[in-house]
Amino acid sequence: MASPYPEDPSLERHFKGHRDAVTCVDFSFNMKQLASGSMDSCLMVWHMKPQSRAYRFTGHKDAVTCVNFSPSGHLLASGSRDKTVRIWVPNIKGESTVFRAHTATVRSVHFCSDGQSFVTASDDKTIKVWSTHRQKFLFSLSQHINWVRCAKFSPDGRLIVSASDDKTVKLWDKTSRECVHSYCEHGGFVTYVDFHPSGTCVAAAGMDNTVKVWDVRTHRLLQHYQLHSAAVNALSFHPSGNYLVTASSDSTLKILDLMEGRLLYTLHGHQGPATTVAFSRTGEYFASGGSDEQVMVWKSNFDVIDYGEVLRVQRPPATLASSSGTLTVSILEQRLTQTEDKLKQCLENQQLIMQRTTP
Repeated sequence: MASPYPEDPSLERHFKGHRDAVTCVDFSFNMKQLASGSMDSCLMVWHMKPQSRAYRFTGHKDAVTCVNFSPSGHLLASGSRDKTVRIWVPNIKGESTVFRAHTATVRSVHFCSDGQSFVTASDDKTIKVWSTHRQKFLFSLSQHINWVRCAKFSPDGRLIVSASDDKTVKLWDKTSRECVHSYCEHGGFVTYVDFHPSGTCVAAAGMDNTVKVWDVRTHRLLQHYQLHSAAVNALSFHPSGNYLVTASSDSTLKILDLMEGRLLYTLHGHQGPATTVAFSRTGEYFASGGSDEQVMVWKSNFDVIDYGEVLRVQRPPATLASSSGTLTVSILEQRLTQTEDKLKQCLENQQLIMQRTTP
């Protein structure tokens, strides 16, 4: 059985090439490339293979605010303060198609899991869905009453979640185009939101320094983390669904253990605000960017625990027929849909941790 005591995350590489704050990062599915966008209006595509030259893509007329690889890795989408979205072929030619997407800054772009469509969010208070290959606008969602900072598809593509400066997180049905639910628990602008890999819950980051996790089936608040001392700018789920990494204006990254509801690690790498963070598709690495113009790649290390093996020891033999991946998600869902008493205990534990870490 693998050791239940993981190693600390380690800084593997850092990339320098941007001339202003880094705003966004994303790994390609095959982990061969890492894309980053910056306030310098450029998009960089870094090669994970050592000694390979990076591509610098120019075309946007203002800051690049968001970036996302298509599931196949053959396309790369970027959004900008110039109100456009560009779809690039991430090779040396750097050719792109321009979508005149919004009437204000584009804050977010995200491909559906089938790659057939993508969703954008903007300061014009709208969310728009587009056809990737036909290059056509499909429909708009417009119930937010302030800037929309982020919009993401659910893993199955049936739902969209959005985060806004109106202090709400909204859940939308893609087919009916209706708002299914509004989560109003944030005390400030909501900066980022994403779906758990199982699709059963969402996590949102806020200017109120918090991260909140809700169940999208019951709409209950499941977990509430108040561990940063400044705005939380971005977050990313580990593909196993067991961990969450956050990036904050307090210059730190934090790794949260969702199964235990506790802080695992605090990482100090950036000089100034950490603006963005994203796990690779396998979870072996995660990348971060900051106002210090740097892109950093970290080796996770903590995910070396074989949770399938650990759970086999903890669970009765009847469950051994399940695959370790399914079992892990099933255990996590049981933990996330815990009773109110357990949730209260979890929140109290977090408060104790916070008190210990507060200077």
